[in-house]
Amino acid sequence: MGDILGGAFSSFRRHWKPLVGIMLAVQGAGILLVAVATGIAVAVAQDRLAAVFDLGPGESVAGEDVMGLLLAFVPVGVLLLVTVTVGAALISALGPAVIQEAVLGRSTTFGAMWRRCWSRLPAVLGTVLLAGLIAGAPMLLVYAVGVPLVIMSVDGSGSPAALFLLVLALLVCLPVSVWLATRLSLAPAAAVCEGLGTVAALRRSSHLVKDGWWRVFGITMLGYLVAGAVGYAIQMPFGFVGMAAFLPSMMAMGESDPDPEVAIVGLLVYVICIVIGGLISGLFQFGFPPLVTALLYVDLRMRKENLAESLIAAAAPTAPPTAPPTASAPVVADPAGPAGPADSTDPADPTPPPAAGPAPDRT
Repeated sequence: MGDILGGAFSSFRRHWKPLVGIMLAVQGAGILLVAVATGIAVAVAQDRLAAVFDLGPGESVAGEDVMGLLLAFVPVGVLLLVTVTVGAALISALGPAVIQEAVLGRSTTFGAMWRRCWSRLPAVLGTVLLAGLIAGAPMLLVYAVGVPLVIMSVDGSGSPAALFLLVLALLVCLPVSVWLATRLSLAPAAAVCEGLGTVAALRRSSHLVKDGWWRVFGITMLGYLVAGAVGYAIQMPFGFVGMAAFLPSMMAMGESDPDPEVAIVGLLVYVICIVIGGLISGLFQFGFPPLVTALLYVDLRMRKENLAESLIAAAAPTAPPTAPPTASAPVVADPAGPAGPADSTDPADPTPPPAAGPAPDRT
């Protein structure tokens, strides 16, 4: 557990440029799309907005105006949902893509990681959607049956005992959903690192998590808790700075001759500090858990499939055909092939010369 969490912190520290850059690009693109769609909806439904929110004394809202306003903003809601889902899939693919290069000691760049994540987006998006549907099916069933029972119990047409049955169903179905979500949690990593499709990645995750569910669940939950705690610690100083700028302006408003500009400036500084703090903390909160999940995937493959030897063979440099062994490059035995010259670079260097990785495992 300590090695996996420490490895996730180390990976974030060493490869923060592509991680932060891609997450900022994803969030910026999503915010821009939603903002443009919102502006178009406001321009289209401007008359409806005035008819709903700018009423005179004694006037009531017409039903067709409310319905027209809702229909105008439905595309914005759909676009927001699609943007959040695609962004979550890209970030889910980013962690395994970075770890796949980090375990081999290779360098990562924004362009390479972006192309890697984008190329695996359909498979990862499919795993995210299908895993969410499978894991959430028990809870969706509870809601579909429980909501009508609650309504019937409230209006007196149903038995109050239905509420007890609803609570009992929640207690039964919630653990099932958690078990399924954990069993399928490694599917994005399998889709990225092994080039698998959606269904094959889900099966691969189920196979790897088998006989180790509690360990995967515990480390994953701890990763999310650590991400939340560190994110909160990052956001706190920004909140304190914003409050320090906002409180004097609030105290000045209580004077006999308050200056509204002081209050506006203080509020503006507070909002800017909260937004910046939330953005920085959100980058860590979104980027850290996928790294933990990807390291869990590598760890389980090492334990069950002896992946370590394949990684050593992939990371070992290949000798030129005409280059004889020298004193500075002693001959070492390669466990995966013929002898070749050992790496003469500094062992602490995290970016040795790139080499071709192991062939994708499509079983």
